[in-house]
Amino acid sequence: MSTQETTEGAELKASLNLQRKAAITAGGAIDHAGRVQVERMVNFDMKRTIFGALSGLPAKFMEEKLAKEPVWSSAEAAAVEAAYAEAEAANPAPKIDQRLINFMVEECDFSMEHADGTFLEHLVFCHDYAARHYPAHSPNVALLHSILGTATNTFAMDASKIPALKEHLTDFEALHVEVFPSTLRLFYMGEFLDELEANMHRIDKLEALHLNRVLDNEPLTIDGDNLWINLNYHLMHFVDFMPPANWSTHNADPLLQMFERLSNLLDRAGKREAQVDVTFPTDKGAPVKEERTLFGRITGLLPASVTLKLAKKSIQEYSDKAGHDLSYRIDWAS
Repeated sequence: MSTQETTEGAELKASLNLQRKAAITAGGAIDHAGRVQVERMVNFDMKRTIFGALSGLPAKFMEEKLAKEPVWSSAEAAAVEAAYAEAEAANPAPKIDQRLINFMVEECDFSMEHADGTFLEHLVFCHDYAARHYPAHSPNVALLHSILGTATNTFAMDASKIPALKEHLTDFEALHVEVFPSTLRLFYMGEFLDELEANMHRIDKLEALHLNRVLDNEPLTIDGDNLWINLNYHLMHFVDFMPPANWSTHNADPLLQMFERLSNLLDRAGKREAQVDVTFPTDKGAPVKEERTLFGRITGLLPASVTLKLAKKSIQEYSDKAGHDLSYRIDWAS
């Protein structure tokens, strides 16, 4: 995996690759079809990623998605680097709070890999993107969004450390960090987004969401105003999970499906606040400069509903194993 220029805060070091730099510069998710050559990774080992516990068809789908990397020409790479350097000079990302760095380094385990590079690279990208494109709210939420659990039951810390974590956070930051892993799982289940979409006629009457914390199943409540903010953090988070190119051949990707659904929901509700520019594919197309395995070609033909159903089943299984109750309740004002 190619990585460039280091973003660092004291002991916390993580690289931003070219796809991430392009996203930060543009303020959105980009389909680089024709701009990059997408190749299979050599010696890819999904067991080293946060998706290593997947099995069966979900594991095969995820490996097909992850075991690829964009290869940039020297000219394209130089163009991305130049644009990023200009943007960074004009609006540099704030340094990460040293107290949070110390806690992450000393009290947490972020050693697992992400879909592209280390997990810390993903976290630093989320922080830097949020700092530039959602300046109304703290980028610390984006940095710590998965500290209380990922969708695949990897936990950087245990519940006994939550009080110590909160000592370094504002009440606003703590609320969103606690809720983020839970709302992410609700996206996969579908019913949550179904209810929001079905109640668009009274969306301004949404008072609160009640759900359970992934890490220890403790009940949580987030008020309506903060829920919309939380969903905007998710909108930015999805940017880092998009394929580097040829989105029209990846319509069955559950993350792409959820990204598009959330994007449309925020627009319909008039609650889109973070800058996340994105154009979703409307038609299927042939991949450009991308190596596809036989399995990849077959899965590309599957209905999106099939892959989403498999993803939903996996999330249910992960929550069951973690003792996490996926039930929720939305309060609507009369």
